[in-house]
Amino acid sequence: MGFTISMGLNLLLLVAMVATNIFSLYHLSSNIQSKPPVAPPVPDHLLHQLQTIRATINHLTRLQPPAPPSAKAKKSSLTIPSDLLLYTHLSPIASSCKDNPDLLHQYMNYTPFSLCPSDSSVAESLILRGCHPLPRRRCFSRTPSSIPTSLPKTPFSTLPEKALLWNSYNCKSFSCLSKSNPNMGFDMKVEQSRYLGYKSDLDLPIPQFLQLAKSSKSVIRLALDIGGGTGTFAAQLKLHNVTVVTTTMNLGAPYSESVALRGLVPLHVPLQQRLPVFDGMVDLVRCGHAVNRWIPLTMMEFLLFDVDRVLRGGGYLWLDHFFSKRADLEKWSEEWGSLFDSSSSEANYEMSIYSRYQC
Repeated sequence: MGFTISMGLNLLLLVAMVATNIFSLYHLSSNIQSKPPVAPPVPDHLLHQLQTIRATINHLTRLQPPAPPSAKAKKSSLTIPSDLLLYTHLSPIASSCKDNPDLLHQYMNYTPFSLCPSDSSVAESLILRGCHPLPRRRCFSRTPSSIPTSLPKTPFSTLPEKALLWNSYNCKSFSCLSKSNPNMGFDMKVEQSRYLGYKSDLDLPIPQFLQLAKSSKSVIRLALDIGGGTGTFAAQLKLHNVTVVTTTMNLGAPYSESVALRGLVPLHVPLQQRLPVFDGMVDLVRCGHAVNRWIPLTMMEFLLFDVDRVLRGGGYLWLDHFFSKRADLEKWSEEWGSLFDSSSSEANYEMSIYSRYQC
């Protein structure tokens, strides 16, 4: 009898132990399914390699040639006006940088914290295509090996040839540039008499312009010279205590450096760039040979509206030797004539064009 009770208890304990193990196993399996094990952290060097691969793929994707245009796209491309030149890309911001990935990659392919590469021609190409301002870089600018002990004291002194880098230019001296073309603006003997007298019926000398401004009781203190080359117009007005800022580009010659060496202020901006001047600040805006009918009319409208923005009330717009086809000039004069009319009450400007047209 006692043996039977003992066997029954042992059997009951065995069944309880088996049931407990079964419930434990079920609970463990349900936890494994609901909560997967946490993966070990990815090493930093592997993350860096993955980021490098991803960046490389993105870069190659941007540089791949575009797909061939469809027939519909080819047909629509024929309607683009022929006067949309390469260097007249219109954009309210510097979004055209992305339209030139090869040049942009070449410009940004440098070694950080070292000397910047000699790639001023690449920078000029990007700026002329509307990529302006250029992206910033973390490299040190190059300087001439020998720094001059003195700089010109007057804006018509001989320019020191060792004061700048000549690597990007065919000529390696100012004398070479002057010999190749005396009208480029690098011969100070020639520049000293420029804008002071009549050489043709199309000229308006600076003394006559200042006399006209004086007779109108206008004060000329601040001026902007658009496309001013080496800055001779600014140099002549500096002798009359007028501060002139010159916009220029280094197209095959060191124009910006020459303006600075003469003690003047160069602005390295293209024609399609918004003028970096606040509204209504300048007394005079002069547009030289750079502003002419080779510019598409739409771009010229943007430029002239910006000139209107920076001129103060009573300021002067000087279009110097403007040339155009007569038909284009008549159309342009009809659209803009009211703006330049000193009696126009809507514009509230007393702007005048002190120059003659060449058609």
